[in-house]
Amino acid sequence: MKLKKVRLGVNIDHVATLRQARKACQPDPAAAAVLAEKAGADGITVHLRADRRHIQDRDVLVLSKSVKTHLNIEMAATVPMMTLAVKIKPDAVCLVPENPDEVTTEGGLDLVKARGRVALAVKELNQAGIKSTLFVEPDEIQIRTALKLGAQAVELNTNAYALSWEAAPGNSRRVAFQLDRLAMAARLAGSLGLEVHAGHGLNYQNVKPVANITQITELNIGHSIIAEAVLVGLSQAVRSMVKLLKR
Repeated sequence: MKLKKVRLGVNIDHVATLRQARKACQPDPAAAAVLAEKAGADGITVHLRADRRHIQDRDVLVLSKSVKTHLNIEMAATVPMMTLAVKIKPDAVCLVPENPDEVTTEGGLDLVKARGRVALAVKELNQAGIKSTLFVEPDEIQIRTALKLGAQAVELNTNAYALSWEAAPGNSRRVAFQLDRLAMAARLAGSLGLEVHAGHGLNYQNVKPVANITQITELNIGHSIIAEAVLVGLSQAVRSMVKLLKR
């Protein structure tokens, strides 16, 4: 039987992080995107933050013209970001919460509290022909609300699962509990007709069980791939992750 592969979106934010550390021209995220695609990535993901700590406006403009597979931009559900998204026209936008003091995204959107703001952003994306994805916790209320707001996909936050693996690798009860949460959330989202993605904290050790969840069609992974690329090169790092996503 031929193996099916979960789509891999390679997040290249930290290529830009390295560049911005010296406010230099290199390394170029667009060049990294080319290498990732050639190595088997199904898409490229970047997070355009309000503070522009890594990816810059010019990066997304260049990537929108150079990415051959699928460009996914993570951004906050704000008026300036939606204006930029409609101008750039990426294949997809994943709406995420944003805290200026965070090191990385700290959790999923609270769609109950942010319902009005997110609803307007989703409507604008859908009208522009951009796939709308909401980054949420693996929680029934959040998933059902995502559907009501008109989102086309949800990306399940895998951070709790990743942290449980870090604390007790393998088949511990803590890991099993978090994996079961993800599986139940994926089944619910799939049954509602939502496309199901996942990501945050996934690496070469913990990704396989998540990739094996039937309803999950796409994983977005950045830090672990770029960290591995420092040691073995980006092409090899991407190829190794692609291999793990076959099921």
